Amino acid sequence: MKRFINIALPKGRLGEKVYGMFEAAGFECRDIKENSRKLIFENSELGIRYFWVKPSDVAIYVERGAADIGVAGKDILLEYSPDVYEFLDLNVGRCHMAVAAKRGFVDDKSKTLRVATKFTNIAKKYYSSLGRDIDIIHLNGSIELAPILNLSDVIVDIVETGATLRENNLEVVEKFEPISARLIANKSSFKFLSDKIEEIRTGISKQIAKD
Repeated sequence: MKRFINIALPKGRLGEKVYGMFEAAGFECRDIKENSRKLIFENSELGIRYFWVKPSDVAIYVERGAADIGVAGKDILLEYSPDVYEFLDLNVGRCHMAVAAKRGFVDDKSKTLRVATKFTNIAKKYYSSLGRDIDIIHLNGSIELAPILNLSDVIVDIVETGATLRENNLEVVEKFEPISARLIANKSSFKFLSDKIEEIRTGISKQIAKD
């Protein structure tokens, strides 16, 4: 029985863009472009199988072996440190991890800094490198509300254009980590399917070089 290469792609515009790279590299799957509720798409001739998952779950699928390779944001890899191989920076989905606060905010170093974020590990590591005492407030959404409602002094979040911050009278205080989509692989899969995975990696590398 033929062994398929399972590829986890993030749902949404980023995933569609990334699939375009796989397709251009010769790993197409026509069904994936159909407007349907299917979750899994196969090209039996090429021996590849794609599936869409929530962006933050891609690394879990790859780490646990449900996917052999996948595409995950660097933010997820930094926050959760999954035990996977990180092969390529795909140079798409580019943004930054940043600290933001109300306009004119001045950090009073004599007080514990209240930091609202969903990236608690990234925030702790960043402020630890500065030797800054912080109080982490973990939130799952609408992070921008925290300083506006005085729940926190600052937020740590992904910033792309900064438009949402500006609309809410917030501003970037510091950008400290570039973020982009990365090609990752399951360690066991790479051991047993290295030829096929290397073929895909090489094909994707050529697409990156073209951009």
